[in-house]
Amino acid sequence: MKAMILAAGEGRRMRPLTEATPKPLLQVGARSLIEHHLVALKRAGFEEVVVNAAYLSSQLVDFCGDGSQWGLTLQMSVEFVPLETAGGIINALPHLADAPFAVINGDIWCDYPLDRLRVTELDEASAHLVLVQNPPQHPTGDFSLDSCGLVQAPVDSATFTFSGIAIYHPCLFQGLEAGVRPLKPVLDTAISAGQVSGEVWTGQWEDVGTPDRLALLNEKLAAER
Repeated sequence: MKAMILAAGEGRRMRPLTEATPKPLLQVGARSLIEHHLVALKRAGFEEVVVNAAYLSSQLVDFCGDGSQWGLTLQMSVEFVPLETAGGIINALPHLADAPFAVINGDIWCDYPLDRLRVTELDEASAHLVLVQNPPQHPTGDFSLDSCGLVQAPVDSATFTFSGIAIYHPCLFQGLEAGVRPLKPVLDTAISAGQVSGEVWTGQWEDVGTPDRLALLNEKLAAER
């Protein structure tokens, strides 16, 4: 199974930290956010990784190289304009082959065991999402999970937040035109068809979306050393 790291966003909420540095290259502990993912993917048994880039893309291209410093084979999918999540995935599909692939948001930090993704089986045109408990900045959540493990539209009494970690079958994006395209409408269609499964991860997870949240995470990690 191949993996893709989404690293093309501009990181506007992270300003001024992202005025000269792409968000995935911001430091969490001793490593950048994206390096945490690359190390974790290698540890989990992934060998081939695709990284998309748009904002300050040359910095990410230079940092990632060919992936050999992490024992990975890495390809860059550079976007001339940010294509949003689904658009970025569609643009990168030629690098991802015809089998299900894992996708990780480049601006999260977590201890989810990524080797689980490699053994999760998908039906054609389906997806599997890793969900987490709703964080303070997103109390209403994104989705619900039924008793059969299928992701549903949000229900007030039992909602979870999408972690930014998932597996997608390439057929999920079949027939969609290239260009700027958000992911949620694609998922909503598949959810309505009963094609999206999910799991809830209760370990550590942080959406590193603002300078304050980044500082708090670094303080937390420093205290745990």
